Amino acid sequence: MQAINERTPALETVGGIRAKGFATRCVHAGVDQDDSYKSATTPIYPTSTFGWHGLGKPATYDYTRSGNPTRRALEENLAALDGGVDCRATSTGMSAVTAAMNLFEAGDHVIAGHDIYGGTYRLFADVLPKLGIDVSFVDLSDVGNIDAAKTDKTKGLWIETPSNPLLNILDVGKLVDAAKKHGLVTIADNTFLSPALFRPIEHGVDVVVHSATKYLNGHSDVVGGAVVCGSDEHAQRISYVVNAMGLAQSPFDSWLTLRGVKTLGPRVRQHCDNAMKVAMFLKEHGEVERVYYPGLGDHPGHDLAKTQFDGFGGMVSFDLKGGFEKAKRVMPSAELILLAESLGGIESLWEHPWSMSHVSMSEAARRTAGIGEGLVRLSVGIEDAGDLIADLDRALSA
Repeated sequence: MQAINERTPALETVGGIRAKGFATRCVHAGVDQDDSYKSATTPIYPTSTFGWHGLGKPATYDYTRSGNPTRRALEENLAALDGGVDCRATSTGMSAVTAAMNLFEAGDHVIAGHDIYGGTYRLFADVLPKLGIDVSFVDLSDVGNIDAAKTDKTKGLWIETPSNPLLNILDVGKLVDAAKKHGLVTIADNTFLSPALFRPIEHGVDVVVHSATKYLNGHSDVVGGAVVCGSDEHAQRISYVVNAMGLAQSPFDSWLTLRGVKTLGPRVRQHCDNAMKVAMFLKEHGEVERVYYPGLGDHPGHDLAKTQFDGFGGMVSFDLKGGFEKAKRVMPSAELILLAESLGGIESLWEHPWSMSHVSMSEAARRTAGIGEGLVRLSVGIEDAGDLIADLDRALSA
């Protein structure tokens, strides 16, 4: 597994230099938007509209829903990080998912993993079928299930790995090969890892989505999303959809996200380091029944994660002995770790998937996915690991 910032992607000009390293791209890609004053940071253009040079002569931008210099800087940055041809920044992570699913139309069928984010599951199970797009949820750890689920109307494959919240690891290369065999469009939700640890387009995935609220922004002060495309065809369609449906991110939120991305590399390193220490502590704790973290040698996806990703991530899930009743006593009692939804911020958060992030799934669907009433999902922040472990020890003893 290669360390963050030591990778050497294809050379390209970013910010006037030939950028080799990931950290350089984080800091420089897309930011040079100020030709007048050479500002070191990208300015915020809060305007709703832009003047035209004359009838039939629009300027570079005409209306902020359609395009904005601040948002464009973020989009150029994220496209460079993910290795895509283009990106569109959206108002939320779910608007990014919505935009990506507009690559399909009424009558189409899509295959998705059975253990995915609850909000995505709700969109796929309750909203899209009313619009004529059907989704089948299958265990994608067995690539053969794609063949079993496919129909003559199947057009797409939705991939989420590590899965939310059980951190199951899927072999993306094998899934892409199976999808290509059937002519399916592949879309990967890369929120949990970010391009700092995984770039699905390098593995043949067509489209990548992010909840930029999470690791990309990293400071829990904005909501946003991103759709990165590996081909011009998909990029043009996503651009049209984001404009037509009004899904674009605001200039100020784009600026906040671009500011957060600059420190993505060092933040993710600290998240990964802390998560490993926390996972090892939880594995030995008497109140914990099972720990789900791909960095642990006994995780069933450990070897695959070691070769497929550039790190194991900052998310740790675990089953509490005592189930829901234990969780109700333990989780509000932490001093540092906030009981709250979301993830990927500099501060540590934990939540209860059964009653919070995945409550939109039916009980049967949660149980099929392996989500139990004692499961806790922990987003490990960048605090001192010793303080987090002490806080967990106190809370688990509540």
